[in-house]
Amino acid sequence: MKIRYRDIFVNLNPLRFNHPQNDLILFLHGFSGSSNDWKGTADLIDSNFNLAAIDLIGHGETDSPADLSYYNIDFISDLIEAGIKYFRKDKVILCGYSMGGRAALNFSIHNPNLVKALILESSTAGILNESERRRRVQKDNELAQFILNHSVSEFVEYWMNLDLFNSQKTLNTIIIDEIKNAKLNNNSVGLANSLIGFGTGVMPVLFNELKSFNKKTLLITGSLDSKYTETNKLMSELLPRSKHVIIEGFGHNTHLENPIKFCEVLNPFLLKL
Repeated sequence: MKIRYRDIFVNLNPLRFNHPQNDLILFLHGFSGSSNDWKGTADLIDSNFNLAAIDLIGHGETDSPADLSYYNIDFISDLIEAGIKYFRKDKVILCGYSMGGRAALNFSIHNPNLVKALILESSTAGILNESERRRRVQKDNELAQFILNHSVSEFVEYWMNLDLFNSQKTLNTIIIDEIKNAKLNNNSVGLANSLIGFGTGVMPVLFNELKSFNKKTLLITGSLDSKYTETNKLMSELLPRSKHVIIEGFGHNTHLENPIKFCEVLNPFLLKL
């Protein structure tokens, strides 16, 4: 379903609503994904929770405006809040993967009154080293230009062959085709602007803020994703009420690669809230 926020249309995806009084888990997808990415996980999550997801700006069925001001963290946070208010919830459990995790973390730190708990999969609190941060901005800007100068199909082929996603190559070919086809539905302007406006290099660095974030937080990474696993170890040390679980034998997108294992980690955390 689409709602109008300011002058754009935002797609909200009610994945499951069993009872209006149940806690709501609001899912945020990764770069080049969509709210539909969580459908394969939804059936495995404890039935005591309602589930919904958002297509972030520039993705899925949400608008992809040319104006870069729609892609900064402030506007993304406003969209998340608009989704929460649409479902008439005073607090939600936020679950974000990769880019969606960065958005979820930033929103939660600045809006703790709207968040009951936080789940971050393969995400980060930013890049601490300034020169590394500048290099990442340059790299993301170059990728954005590649997207604008090529077809979405060419970008998806490049993206899915990154080393970060090597572990996905062992998935069933039907699943791989579904992932690819879903990404092909994205808009090149929306993807490029998402990198420029909210890439990892331009996001606020949040490591110092982690120490005072007092909501229960679950961090999930795959053991084959060594970079994000190390980052999440550091984040877990800083977050006062966090637990970091490493899922052995899987990579960056654990909920896609093995939704059963992902939910075996997720459900016990949810039931203890």
